[in-house]
Amino acid sequence: MMTATGGPPPRLLELLSTWFAIGLQSFGGGSTTLYLIHQACIARGWLTEAEFAKAWALVQISPGINLLKLTGVIGFQLRGWPGLIATLAGLLLPSATITVLMTAGFTALRDLPAMKAAMRGIAPATVGLSLSLAVQMAQSPLARARREGRFSVALHLALMGGAALLFVVARVSPVLVLLLAGLTAALGLGHPPAALPRRAERAER
Repeated sequence: MMTATGGPPPRLLELLSTWFAIGLQSFGGGSTTLYLIHQACIARGWLTEAEFAKAWALVQISPGINLLKLTGVIGFQLRGWPGLIATLAGLLLPSATITVLMTAGFTALRDLPAMKAAMRGIAPATVGLSLSLAVQMAQSPLARARREGRFSVALHLALMGGAALLFVVARVSPVLVLLLAGLTAALGLGHPPAALPRRAERAER
């Protein structure tokens, strides 16, 4: 097993400590945790943007909690079954422990004005993190699409926009959205318009 940079895989203790730190910082919902996992994997060179996007797409089409599945997939990809156990343990231990402790004392604090104000501030910050992560994850497929030509760029943008509309407006299941996107890409990218490759060839000459 090798990382995206071609180096040796991380040690199990490094995986455990990395996901333990993510678990300690996972405030504000799933978007925050996803952002932290993304930053940890990309900054350390464990995964490329494309590999992370594929892992995230994979966990969308199976039942269960997406962040736990993503953690398990990445751990398994980096170090096999021991890596899966290390990443899941690191993510769950701090959050589960802190949640139990906070639940015991939250009843006494939830009606305080400062607590209410803090909870209202978390929501817009979480949206900002989600948008930032979406932009970062879109860069890799769009860069590859630009190399393939304008048709590929247009198709990628249409898939992104169409998926968002189907999920947000039409409330279509994420599984169906991904299946439709895969079918559309298979038909479109598998049989691109004949004129576009010839234009690309003339531009290269």
